[in-house]
Amino acid sequence: MDNQNRTKDGRIKWLILLIPTLTIGAWEYVRHAFLLPYISMDLGNLLAPFIVLAVTLTLVRGLFARLEHSQQALQIEKGVKAALEERESLARELHDGISQSLFLLAVKLDQLDEHSHEGPVRELAAGLRETVRVMHEDVRQAIANLREPPSPAAAAWIVPLRVLLGETAELTGSKAEFVWTISDDGLTDKEKVELHACVREALMNVRKHAKASHVYVVGETDGAGGFRCTVEDDGAGFNGDPLNTRGRFGLRMVRDRAEAMGWEFRAERKGGRTVVELLKRGDGKR
Repeated sequence: MDNQNRTKDGRIKWLILLIPTLTIGAWEYVRHAFLLPYISMDLGNLLAPFIVLAVTLTLVRGLFARLEHSQQALQIEKGVKAALEERESLARELHDGISQSLFLLAVKLDQLDEHSHEGPVRELAAGLRETVRVMHEDVRQAIANLREPPSPAAAAWIVPLRVLLGETAELTGSKAEFVWTISDDGLTDKEKVELHACVREALMNVRKHAKASHVYVVGETDGAGGFRCTVEDDGAGFNGDPLNTRGRFGLRMVRDRAEAMGWEFRAERKGGRTVVELLKRGDGKR
């Protein structure tokens, strides 16, 4: 595809160079062969630059537009290719590093369990094994997401969130509801990436800690260019400030991402539910 674009761009460049020259040559031939009895030499010389200008504003200008469009498409293609290569590299690092380390840790925990006959030690090993299992599953999911090329279809970035919500409900035995009215063209590519990451992290937090019977994901616009996105559950919730709890990094990551985007972040217990909210205030323009 890259070579085809380069060949196409080369042809356009040659046409841009040749068309003015061919135009002058064609005009001189027509003038001397057919128009000399009607148009004087001085008038012909005067008309020549205007004819070249007219051709430039029509044919050559169109060729420049096509060349610019081709260059933009080439840059987008290079960007996508670079992003895919980076995603593959990250996936490979996760697989070769963290994933294999977790596997070896699980094997060592199995060995500890086999050689231990004390109840507390066996319970501790079982708890650690479950933690490692969840972490390993998260890493595998991250690898799968990195190696899956992003789809150009409209709102394709929302689909993994629905899938993750369904998996969360299935794993925790809860009921799930997904309501999304934020239009795909209402967000920039950067906003889609960050909002996806925030909602995913909030759902993973529910999956690991909440023990909820109902989980809700709601995304809605405010009619003025902004949006409100919430992840709610009726699970165990949290004690105190969840952003200052040791070993709980998920909500801090969501807060940091939101603040970097200029969004408002809120995490609280409300009416027996844990609510994680992201809010982008609109500017009134539509």
